[in-house]
Amino acid sequence: MATTNGSIANDSVANGSTANGSTVNGSTANDTDYTVPLWINSAPHPSPSTTPISVTSSITGQTLHHAHATDVPTAQLACSAASTAFKTWKRSPISTRRNLLLRTASLYEARSSELLSLQMSETSCDEAWALNNVRTAVGYLREIAACISTALQGTIPSLEKPDTMGFVFREAVGVVLVIPPWNAALILATRAIASALGAGCTVVLKASELCPRTHHAIVRAFEDAAVGEGTGEAAEGEAGRLLPRGALNQLQAGREQAAEVTEALIAHPAVRKVDFIGSAAVGRVIGATAARYLKPVLMELGGKCPAIVLEDADLGKAATLCAKGATLHHGQICFSTERIIVLRKAAEEFQNLLVKAFEANPSAGAAVTEAGVKHAEDVLRDAQEKGEKFLLGGGIERGKTATLKPAIILEPKSSRIVDEETFGPSASLYVVESDEEAIELANMSAYGLNATIHTKDLARGIKMAHELEYGQVHINSISVFTASTGSQGGVKGSGWGRQNAGWGLHEFLIEKFVSYHGDVSG
Repeated sequence: MATTNGSIANDSVANGSTANGSTVNGSTANDTDYTVPLWINSAPHPSPSTTPISVTSSITGQTLHHAHATDVPTAQLACSAASTAFKTWKRSPISTRRNLLLRTASLYEARSSELLSLQMSETSCDEAWALNNVRTAVGYLREIAACISTALQGTIPSLEKPDTMGFVFREAVGVVLVIPPWNAALILATRAIASALGAGCTVVLKASELCPRTHHAIVRAFEDAAVGEGTGEAAEGEAGRLLPRGALNQLQAGREQAAEVTEALIAHPAVRKVDFIGSAAVGRVIGATAARYLKPVLMELGGKCPAIVLEDADLGKAATLCAKGATLHHGQICFSTERIIVLRKAAEEFQNLLVKAFEANPSAGAAVTEAGVKHAEDVLRDAQEKGEKFLLGGGIERGKTATLKPAIILEPKSSRIVDEETFGPSASLYVVESDEEAIELANMSAYGLNATIHTKDLARGIKMAHELEYGQVHINSISVFTASTGSQGGVKGSGWGRQNAGWGLHEFLIEKFVSYHGDVSG
């Protein structure tokens, strides 16, 4: 996931406090006695399992805390609670929905130290990435709130039949199952929940078992915003709640029960749409399951994002942005720069600059799990065994427990790294002769999420952008870029549907045509 304004903030935590050791709901973020609850009907729900999920630090190997695990009957209860709440929430005034999102944004800012601490402990990210998550999530909340009234506007079509009037209304689709990832833990779950609630839908959140406490902090922020806690607008009784009980529910499942629970959630009659963000492999399973039950899916999947560097680009800047785009958050971002394509006229100079930029920009943070770093390492080792040329990182060096040193591979041809998402701090470098060859190579991928072009010629860049088979194309930017006011989504193997602002709201709305037959002359 991405940054705002194309850069990662490196300043200190809000109010000058550090993230480490901050408290969350009265306990520290690394309190091993704490257990993240299941949250149904706006209250903690008893765990059906005596075996909680253990959340472990990939850096220290120690248990951070635990989370209650759901079973199928409990998951069905969450769907029923959301279904009951939908009957009320779908009729809520636009001003109520807007106020809910704006209050939540303010609570995020007030609780920034807590949110930073949770992300850093659960996902092993660095402080800059965690802070960027807070700021980007706040931007999403406020922009989605601003777009609700426009997104809900209907139309009055002209009809050919005499004495007939037509109306097209936009209405909430119903209960939405949200399945977000861990790698941009705050941003992606927040955006999905805010878009669904803003459209008038209710939500069952299947939190990631890798960061359930961060996801629970999101749920609690929405719940506290609903009653005005911490906002100076405390509600009086149930009638004063902005959000009805049961409108936002949270579940998490252990790896062993995940498939069974997910299918039960998708199959539930109350669930009308699924919002999934994650890997293409899991996306295929979610898509196939949803197809069996005829449920629509909004998907944002993986990427193999190319960066095209033309000979007229600022080569030093391009090298810096490519290196940062490849190594940011240990490469665990679907928008990470994984393939760099440079025109031969600039290849020698750019290659030298790129190696220096990688060496000066070590990967930030660590892999979220040992399995994650092992996958990235296995992809590099496969390239090594197949004789691919390494410009950097040929030793496949491990740093801390779950950290890889950055690597660059020159023009790989037959190894897994050619079109497999590594989710590690590495990139491949290719040299081509022309713009056309660069476009052809960039499009030779199963993915189609994000691409970048580095050039000083706007017309040339726009022309190439039209030819690239990607949902987003950024010119002279880091690949890890998004804007709360801009459309976002993938094509080909990177998913379908659009996110952000009004585009995201529209994903959770249906259009209903109503006609009136009779004397309409007045």
